[in-house]
Amino acid sequence: MKWFNYLAIFTAAICITVFLYRLFYLLSLGLPKDLSKETGSVNRGIIYSFTGAMSPMEKESAYLHLPTYTAGMLYHLGIFSSLLFFVWVIVTKFVNVTLPSFVTTAIAIFLVITSLAGFSILIKRVVSKELRYLSFADDYISNFLTTISLAATALYIFVPGSEAIYFVTMALLFTWMPLGKTRHLLYFFFARVHLGFFYGRRGAWPTVKKS
Repeated sequence: MKWFNYLAIFTAAICITVFLYRLFYLLSLGLPKDLSKETGSVNRGIIYSFTGAMSPMEKESAYLHLPTYTAGMLYHLGIFSSLLFFVWVIVTKFVNVTLPSFVTTAIAIFLVITSLAGFSILIKRVVSKELRYLSFADDYISNFLTTISLAATALYIFVPGSEAIYFVTMALLFTWMPLGKTRHLLYFFFARVHLGFFYGRRGAWPTVKKS
C-alpha cells in the first residue's frame, strides 16, 4: 500500500473512533424523561418517525420543493453507498476479492448521478438568497467535501490511476466528518427517535388522516 492508502485508513479510524465514543455517550443517556401522561404509542411513534414522517407530504414545506427533496434523497443514498464502497476497497487491500465489473460500473454510474444531485444542492445554496442567509461556512464545506467524495469514488472506478485522488479525497472527508455538520450522520437517528418518542407518546404520531 502507498502513503495515501494509509492516510485514508488512519483518518477513517479516527473518524470511527470519535463516532463510536459519541454513539455510546448518546446511548448512555437513554430515552427522554417525559412526565406527561402517555396517550399514544411510543413504539409506533418511533417507527412512524423513520417511515411516514419522512414523506415530503408530511413535512412543513418539502412538498413545495420536490425536485430538491428528490435530489437530497439520492444524495444521501449516494453517500451511504460510497462509504460502504470505501469499506469494500479497504477489504480488497488485504483480501484478494473482486466485484463483477457490471456491479462496479452500476455503482459508478449511480455515484455520478448522486454527485450531480449534490452539486445541484450546493449550487442552489449559493444562488438562493434565502438559503445563503441561513448558511454558514460549515454548510458549504460539508456539502462540497461530501459531493467531491462521491465524484472521486466514481472517478476511482472509471479511471485507472486515480487512486491517489480518491484516497486523499476520502481522507479529507473523514477528517471533516466529526467536526462539521456531516456528523449528523450519527445524530439524525437519535433525533428521529426523540421525535417519535415525543409525538408518539402524545398520540400525535402516526398522524390520522381526516376524511
